[in-house]
Amino acid sequence: MKPNSNFLLSNLIAHRGYHSEKDSIPENSLPAFIKAIENNYIIELDLHILKDGNVVVFHDDNLNRMTGLNKNIKDTTYDEIKDLRLKNTNNFIPLFEDVLNLVNGKVPIIVEFKYDVKAGILEKATMDILKNYNGKFVVKSFSPLSVLYIKKHYPDVIRGFLSSGMDSEKCFIKKWFLTSNFLIKFLNVDFLSYDINSLPNKNVEKFRKNHTVLGWTARNKDDFEKGKKYCDNLICENFDVILFS
Repeated sequence: MKPNSNFLLSNLIAHRGYHSEKDSIPENSLPAFIKAIENNYIIELDLHILKDGNVVVFHDDNLNRMTGLNKNIKDTTYDEIKDLRLKNTNNFIPLFEDVLNLVNGKVPIIVEFKYDVKAGILEKATMDILKNYNGKFVVKSFSPLSVLYIKKHYPDVIRGFLSSGMDSEKCFIKKWFLTSNFLIKFLNVDFLSYDINSLPNKNVEKFRKNHTVLGWTARNKDDFEKGKKYCDNLICENFDVILFS
């Protein structure tokens, strides 16, 4: 039986952890997750699988922005990247297992599958790691194939679809398909994670009548106030600005 997903509404969601440039806390780092736990925020994080099968917490397909190494992360082994430092700090790219050991059920986790490898490879490796984890978690992806893999092989896992208005997509058919109510119904997801800048949206409003909508990413007061109108919870950065400015 699929667990209840009401915990997604228990507190604000820290986008890639509670990171802060001024405090030298990089995104998707252990200190960012520690700070989220200290504030009781839900943690949202990103996963990639390396060519040696290790699953790591990292957002970009390429390592350059965060580490200065211009190489695609899927083409590396953990031994090759474990000594890289994030944004000139002493923090490194963490293994997913190490993050789970740190969080240890203290707050819920939203796992985003990145999609630079064939659907199913990262998802299976991740679920193998999560099978002994007792904390609350959900999974999501921009890739319909990723969500379908979870639907087929792990139907009891709470799953979500990441989407937006896809204004930059030039192919009308692709744009229609990826933003259609048909796709949302077919994926049979428990929640949507939707771009605040693409709201309001009729399909999202319809979905929200019976499901949860999480807005991404609130980085300022305007984002935050808009997101509250159209979403059930918000994925946030710059908490000092959106909450206390």
